[in-house]
Amino acid sequence: MRILILFVFVVTLQIANAQETTGCRDSFNNQFDFWIGDWNVFDTSGTRIGENVIKKDYDNCLLQEKWSSRGINRGTSLNYFDPKDSTWNQLWVDNQGGILKLKGNLVEHKMVLRSALITGDKVDFYYNQISWIPKPDGSVHQVWEVYDDEHHLLQTAFHGVYTRKLKTKE
Repeated sequence: MRILILFVFVVTLQIANAQETTGCRDSFNNQFDFWIGDWNVFDTSGTRIGENVIKKDYDNCLLQEKWSSRGINRGTSLNYFDPKDSTWNQLWVDNQGGILKLKGNLVEHKMVLRSALITGDKVDFYYNQISWIPKPDGSVHQVWEVYDDEHHLLQTAFHGVYTRKLKTKE
């Protein structure tokens, strides 16, 4: 009898764990899928400035970015939806020591993430806001803006135009 009770307990735990591992299959975890792909990245004048590879991993729970500029800058970001507060989160780290933590949501068909307030040199406080905007032609515009604590735009730090790399026949 004890073996039967133990067996039922173990099976119940396995079912519960299986349900937990499928927790990234809802529509919220797919909101950023428009960014998935192998991209050439251009500035707004049409000059190629780098490339980026965005992939889904860990059973749909993580979107990972791998950025390479035409210069020396390389970086990666980990992006995930947190069901506890219903937000998208990004942690960016690059080879120049840059770290950026962002949080936000899909707003009017674009992903908008922002940092917490940061103490500034030229202004008391500022925050970074990055928006990813899918376009009808399949491209994605990434716009990184810096705002003061009263939400006034201070500068556009980056505006990249992502175009999908063409697949070559081998």
